[in-house]
Amino acid sequence: MATARRVREKLGTMPGRCAAALVAAGLLLTLAGCQGDDGADRADDGQAVIVAPGRPGEKSRTLTPEQAAKAKPDDSPNAADHAYVQRMIEHHRQALTMSALAPQRAAADGVKRLADRITAAQKPEIGAMQKWLARHPAPSAGSGGHGQGHDQGHDHGAMPGMATEQQLKELTEAKGADFDRLFLKLMTAHHEGALTMAGEALAGGNNVAVEEMANEVVATQSAEIHRMRAMG
Repeated sequence: MATARRVREKLGTMPGRCAAALVAAGLLLTLAGCQGDDGADRADDGQAVIVAPGRPGEKSRTLTPEQAAKAKPDDSPNAADHAYVQRMIEHHRQALTMSALAPQRAAADGVKRLADRITAAQKPEIGAMQKWLARHPAPSAGSGGHGQGHDQGHDHGAMPGMATEQQLKELTEAKGADFDRLFLKLMTAHHEGALTMAGEALAGGNNVAVEEMANEVVATQSAEIHRMRAMG
């Protein structure tokens, strides 16, 4: 029990935040030899074990360090993660192209401010997604990995909400109130398409970072859709 006492004394000297973090981690290391002779909290070979508290209503489990390491959730990117990031970069780029027209062609200050907000939000998101792809390159078509192809056979032109070349031409040529009306119409559809893509990633993806990016798109663009509908 002297070992356990030294551990408690060590925790007592830590700043409150550090000690609380150790408790909040939810995994308590039971040192071999600090229990009684029955070895209830030790592995058969006398090694230390880890007590993992169960969910509410469930009993705790004892794990070896090796089992605890394997119990960590696997958030390896899958095909849905790669497809979402690759396609959303292209999707965002079109939104930036459309928004760049507003300062010179929009009539309403509200439309100009909206275009500024879209640029301010989506440009950094493109950078974050590009960095993610650099860390998690998609397997090539012949690699046999779960990515199975650079773009999963998706046609960028077929992405939901994307404006056609003809629509972009009309927007580029429009000015004043006509531009405002067409911009709001096309950008609302564009945002709705982004929500569809984010929903697919949240339903089929596996990577935590991609989930966070998709949730950010849902939160930001849902609010902007409501704003554009009110403006229209």
